[in-house]
Amino acid sequence: MRRGEQPPWIVPDGLWQRIEPLLPTPERNPRHPGRKRIPDRQVLCGILFVLHTGIQWEFLPQQLGFGSGMTCWRRLEEWNRAGVWQRLHELLLAELRAAGKLDWSRAVIDSSHVRAARRGPKSGPSPVDRARPGSKHHVLTEGAGIPLAVSLTGGNRHDVTELLPLIDKIPPVRGRRGRPRRRPDQLFGDRAYDHDKYRRAVRGKGIRPRIARRGHPHGSGLGVVRWMVERTIAWYHGMRRLRIRWERRDDMHEAFLSLTTCIITYRHVVRLC
Repeated sequence: MRRGEQPPWIVPDGLWQRIEPLLPTPERNPRHPGRKRIPDRQVLCGILFVLHTGIQWEFLPQQLGFGSGMTCWRRLEEWNRAGVWQRLHELLLAELRAAGKLDWSRAVIDSSHVRAARRGPKSGPSPVDRARPGSKHHVLTEGAGIPLAVSLTGGNRHDVTELLPLIDKIPPVRGRRGRPRRRPDQLFGDRAYDHDKYRRAVRGKGIRPRIARRGHPHGSGLGVVRWMVERTIAWYHGMRRLRIRWERRDDMHEAFLSLTTCIITYRHVVRLC
């Protein structure tokens, strides 16, 4: 963090103006109001503090004024269940498309492995970590590395099996007249996605597959494009909470993934729009 800059867990005004209308209205019983509710913006700062630092919920410092770790956990769970991050991501993508800053000429797909410290759903014995429990982050970006879709699976799940679900997970992107767009022109992937059955399925969705083939020598030129998604995955893992999966519940780890997707996309909005 540079001198004079705010810490990355402080929610900027521009991001908050987009998030606030999407948050569900809390239900309160006037007869039993209980404690005064901590403002949502402060709680979001606490969630971002956990995401950036990787600290455990119970150790969230009270002196920061973000509420307790349990308060932040409950609010994250509530907002994720309400679909806040999905709608925010669609809103940010629409802004980028309206400004002509989304590269639909190609998309790139890849995955990365993280250790699952507490196991849980969507974890499995990792083939790259001596069969220890792990999970995979699957990421699909447009041509410039802006994330379009992300998913979580067990560490023993083959990459190619998540190819079609990830394509189907691309949200309808508005921002211009006509129908929302959901499909890139081409899809680039490494040898992990080399399977003729899936190539045909990708073509059936109107996308041209550009996937490296096993047994062919390296130097096809796909690496010139694929580094974009590798950089995006590095942005995800720049969040310490995502380097190791500490959540037993898969939906809570997916909430952190979705929130990080929004943060990465918002940074592109600030820089490009």
